[in-house]
Amino acid sequence: MTQSTETGRSWTARRDDKAERLRGTQAFADGKTLDAAKMVEALEAVLRPGDRVALEGDNQKQADFLSRSLAKVAPAKVHDLHLLISSISRPEQIDIFETGVAKKIDFAYAGPQSLRVAQLLEDGLLEVGAIHTYVELYARMFVDLTPRVALVAAEKADRRGNLYTGANTEDTPTIVEACCFGGGIVIAQANEIVDELPRVDIPGDWIDFVVKADRPAAIEPLFTRDPRLITEQQVLMAMLAIRGVYERHGVVSLNHGIGFNTAAIELLLPTYAERLGLRGKICRHWTLNPHPTLIPAIESGWVDSVHCFGGEVGMEDYIAARSDVFFTGPDGSLRSNRVFCQLAGQYAVDMFIGATLQIDGDGNSSTVTAGRLAGFGGAPNMGHDPRGRRHSSKAWLDMKTDPSPTARGKKLVVQMAETFQKGGVPTFVEELDAVGVGQAAGMPIAPVMIYGDDVSHVVTEEGVAYLYLAADEDERRAAIAAVAGVSPIGLRHDARRTDDLRRKGIVAYPEDLGVDPAEATRSLLAARTVEDLVDWSGGLYRPPVKFRSF
Repeated sequence: MTQSTETGRSWTARRDDKAERLRGTQAFADGKTLDAAKMVEALEAVLRPGDRVALEGDNQKQADFLSRSLAKVAPAKVHDLHLLISSISRPEQIDIFETGVAKKIDFAYAGPQSLRVAQLLEDGLLEVGAIHTYVELYARMFVDLTPRVALVAAEKADRRGNLYTGANTEDTPTIVEACCFGGGIVIAQANEIVDELPRVDIPGDWIDFVVKADRPAAIEPLFTRDPRLITEQQVLMAMLAIRGVYERHGVVSLNHGIGFNTAAIELLLPTYAERLGLRGKICRHWTLNPHPTLIPAIESGWVDSVHCFGGEVGMEDYIAARSDVFFTGPDGSLRSNRVFCQLAGQYAVDMFIGATLQIDGDGNSSTVTAGRLAGFGGAPNMGHDPRGRRHSSKAWLDMKTDPSPTARGKKLVVQMAETFQKGGVPTFVEELDAVGVGQAAGMPIAPVMIYGDDVSHVVTEEGVAYLYLAADEDERRAAIAAVAGVSPIGLRHDARRTDDLRRKGIVAYPEDLGVDPAEATRSLLAARTVEDLVDWSGGLYRPPVKFRSF
């Protein structure tokens, strides 16, 4: 232990504490390899009450053996943990709040567990530090949320602690680096412990312990959309987006959010967009998970490159066979990285297009609704104009409405939403539920996902609102109302005002864009079933069983 002679302060307290914890855990390990049967006891030896713990819960890959083990620790020994989880997906990640093992959480997305998170928050059993964007949460791990212990997942590990993360690298390198170099302890579960790895994704020097999980890590096919479920209304919206946004602005690099609306666009590229002569002019460089619905566009020569946040179940063989398009290692497997892809989606692409659950009259949107604390994921990272950007492109310069030589362009941020959701629930509302949720939870600001002043376009089945052209807030509101249908916001619409907006080019309806709604049929889709996607891939795509109807 080193100590300052002036203050008496130790400058190695974290290192000394780590050494003590490691000594207490060696009884359950053979070198770096922990005994899976003693995992609960090992965690009780490693953890201390109040520890900040990064538990890997990605969009897909889950450190589920470790999270299930954590749920079994004795609350008398381990309690009041502060969890850092990017995506809350597993029930046991929330169970530990009911037992008192954990007290506080900072997260980015809580899709499957959003109802429970909201209920535990209301019951006072869970405290939310903040609902982050992905990059924001990762960044804070290097500032004021450095984890004391990190629990992560890998495809394979060797006995020296080297990790092979395979297609779903996701958050792992970032979490490990923040914890390891911040004086913390890193434990990795692996599907296999092997003598030789296909490649080393994370060096063993960064890992304190590895353990062979009782079963392969849970991975969900979150980005697979069955073309059979794409509606004709979504086909119409895809046509409007291609004509009114992609073609108009020459969008070459982009991020597609998850959803059937964007899946429809992907499946219209080899048909409708091809007929418009747009191949090579739009949609060449992508940041997104390997969507199976992108296969026809790849096969027909539309796509130059795809960088991925994570993998997608069933796409492994296809990706390995298309290494000119995807970022792969010498072994052929995908190399994904959530942080790098989020940054690419923030700074390197010209457009983000996504969907949401609610939009208000000013264009603010959120997926946080009454009784459901879903979070945002990466949408706020990519769904805003990064003012630090300095390179230009046609699409970016198209957003420049000020002729000044020092004026800057803007990123296209497109909200694509049907005016009503299933059950007749309006998407366009007078006030976001997020306002009330934030107030009830004691949040200093409402959990807005994408702020209206960042939104450049709104696309609905009614048409396209070019918000970046609006002269003022009043004109922006009128443009949103013009495409909001018969929703509460759409009922504000004034026909004469809308006619004026159409003349100015601030609002465009299908006839203004040369889109015939009668053409918007499923026959335009390049693939209409999952089996069609398999055929397009030459049999390389192997969809999960739940998506097979053949």
